[in-house]
Amino acid sequence: MIKGDQMNDRKQHVIDAARQLFIDKGFQATSIQDILNYSGISKGTFYNYFSSKNELLIALFKMIYKKIDHERNELLIGEDPANIDIFIKQVELQLKTNRANKLLFLFEEVLVSNDEELKQFIRNGQIRNLQWVYNRFIDIFGEGKKPYLLDCAIMFLGILLHNLKFSRMANKSTTMSLEKIVKYSMNRTLKLVDEVSEAGEQLIPPVVLDEWLPFCQNSHRMFQQELYHTILVLKKALNQNDEQNKYMELLDFIHDELLNNKKPRKFLVESALSSLNTNRDNLEKIHVQKLNQLVVSFFEQIQEKS
Repeated sequence: MIKGDQMNDRKQHVIDAARQLFIDKGFQATSIQDILNYSGISKGTFYNYFSSKNELLIALFKMIYKKIDHERNELLIGEDPANIDIFIKQVELQLKTNRANKLLFLFEEVLVSNDEELKQFIRNGQIRNLQWVYNRFIDIFGEGKKPYLLDCAIMFLGILLHNLKFSRMANKSTTMSLEKIVKYSMNRTLKLVDEVSEAGEQLIPPVVLDEWLPFCQNSHRMFQQELYHTILVLKKALNQNDEQNKYMELLDFIHDELLNNKKPRKFLVESALSSLNTNRDNLEKIHVQKLNQLVVSFFEQIQEKS
């Protein structure tokens, strides 16, 4: 009998093999038999892990998205979320990962296919990325400009994608620095944020994000992003606190318990929250409240599933 870790390792091996084939040949040109030959597994083993090549591609996308999320979050550790240079590094990191995995080519192959499930997955991924930029813009520009930041996030992504596209066309013999392109695009966006917010003009209200991705409100991925962002803000507020180490440890415990423990211990998380609640005067009260809400929602969902 194959143990769970062994099965996960073998499944990951198949995903890695498919990733290389998709990079070399493209998704459409790669057959399941190609994947079997390259990974050295049987057809039966493949179908134990994936019902189709499409499901395998979705698993690959999820793996890459998770890697990007983790590495972007690592760049924020110990840094000011409002630092534009950190945001530029995060976007550059994502673009490098996209380029290494030829994600744009894979996206294009999917969008011209007839597979609605795959196309919807790609569209949802694009909206999630927009949502991430929007949330980071709130960190950078502040709550006061929040009503206009979804419009600005859309414009930033449009400027960035077209600058990437036409810089490749204009520099066929050399590759322009991704950092330079991201920085240039962001500098243009800085002016737009000021202009739009001063004019008080809004094209698309941020509330539509909930309508575009209603299922994400309760998804683990969105919960992970919200939890990380909330804890990050609280850690920043602890910089001037005499009991900084104690509360840092409590926040790290809550984060690890909810995301890394297969059976999160509710009574321990609630105990850690109780200690944080007694320190509200030294913390961002609204974010302590947000953390409480996230924890309550988390355990309510567990109860509903049981």
